[in-house]
Amino acid sequence: MNHGYLEAGESDTRLEFTPRLQRAYFEIQKLRLDKAHTLLDQERSQNPDNGALIYLDNYADMYYLLISEDKAAFDRLSEKEDSRLDALTRLPENSPFQRLLRAEVRLHWAFAKLKFGSEVSACWDIIKAYKLLEENRRKFPTFVPTFKSLGLLHVLIGSVPEQYTWVTKVLGLTGDIEGGLRELNLVQAKDPFFRQEAQLIDLLLHAYTLQLSTAQIMELKAMPASQPDNLLLHFFATSVLMKEGRSEEALMILNKAPRTSDYIPFPFLDYLRAEILLQKGQYDQAYTYYDRFQRDFRGFNFLKDSYFKQFLCRWLTNRNEEAKALIGRVVKVGKTITESDQYAEKFAETYRAGQVKDEQKVLFEARYASDGGYLQEAEQALGNYSETSFSETSNKAEFNYRRGRILQKMGQSTQSLPYFERSIVLTQNTNLYFGPSSALQMGYIYKRQSNKPQAIASFKKAMSYKKHEYKNSIDNKARAALSELGA
Repeated sequence: MNHGYLEAGESDTRLEFTPRLQRAYFEIQKLRLDKAHTLLDQERSQNPDNGALIYLDNYADMYYLLISEDKAAFDRLSEKEDSRLDALTRLPENSPFQRLLRAEVRLHWAFAKLKFGSEVSACWDIIKAYKLLEENRRKFPTFVPTFKSLGLLHVLIGSVPEQYTWVTKVLGLTGDIEGGLRELNLVQAKDPFFRQEAQLIDLLLHAYTLQLSTAQIMELKAMPASQPDNLLLHFFATSVLMKEGRSEEALMILNKAPRTSDYIPFPFLDYLRAEILLQKGQYDQAYTYYDRFQRDFRGFNFLKDSYFKQFLCRWLTNRNEEAKALIGRVVKVGKTITESDQYAEKFAETYRAGQVKDEQKVLFEARYASDGGYLQEAEQALGNYSETSFSETSNKAEFNYRRGRILQKMGQSTQSLPYFERSIVLTQNTNLYFGPSSALQMGYIYKRQSNKPQAIASFKKAMSYKKHEYKNSIDNKARAALSELGA
């Protein structure tokens, strides 16, 4: 596998992506970290000063830390960041890889630090990575690999909520969603080595910040089949398809995920299976897979959420005493970094205060069935219910939001609008997320209908809510949509 510019070693053995290191890079992406480390150690024994080793060591560490959430390993490995950066700084100044690899190492650590709650340090790494990449672009404008991570940063900075754009300007960070996407497309078209990574970044940005097109969903579904030995692609496709409300398709891919001892342990895949089973209403099976996740996972994210979901598995089947014991676990385990864990903690406190009513059970059933794309089941769950079936304003608001989402997903967008509008009315002057969520979906509907003024008004409405569990993700999506609309 010869990728041209990677053979820099002909002139300088201090930086060479040898064929063995290229194999190691792709083994890391498959999450076969032991095999990758073997290849890296073989290279180290023959060419210990090869700067590419530093980048690949760091790349492997990032994947290990993001998947394992091993805090002791994070504390130990993070001490290597400065020495690795120092070593890369000593590479030839006239090599386009010198700044590129320093930027990549900083971004690896930024992602790991965000996972472990070190946001301030992560932000400094991102800022320094951005400056290095921009400098590399100016010095080596035809060096395509620069644009993989620079494209990512341009899109992310371009998606920053409006009230924070002054911060990016002060720091000298320029966002450009369309420009960033063009940069990622350039890498996919021109760079065989970094193509897959750029493709994954592109799809991730569309899935979690922008919106996926039908063509991109087809592309996503084809990726695991094209590389059946790539665990990362199976995880990636499963999680994104679930987010898109295509859980049955996600389950088919998850069933084929390679999970032998050749791969890094990945308990989160059991959590994803449990989520799908919960959506399908298979509560006992879901409970078992949440158990497996809790037993094998050494990290801290999604633990609160997993006990909350086990609570639901018992509560929705009227095993209330078992449910009560589980809700007590929610407040004792894990952290509240993810929005799911924040929601679980808030629900547990509400439940223990006696403020949760049995009338909410049908709303949970409809919510999870709808989330998974099991729309007939969601529709049946709500059955003959109407707003007047619920006594609490919050439940009335949720009913309208759920009904609206089900109709929207069934292709009846126009009919969904009155339900979203009603949910917004019912959530005025509250911290309930159904209002901003309704406004966001209305924005998407009007955007597809080419009703630009209404779309802009709806997205701005979604961002106007001051405090709720999903504020970060809803604001980011609304901001990205407004940028696409030129607003």
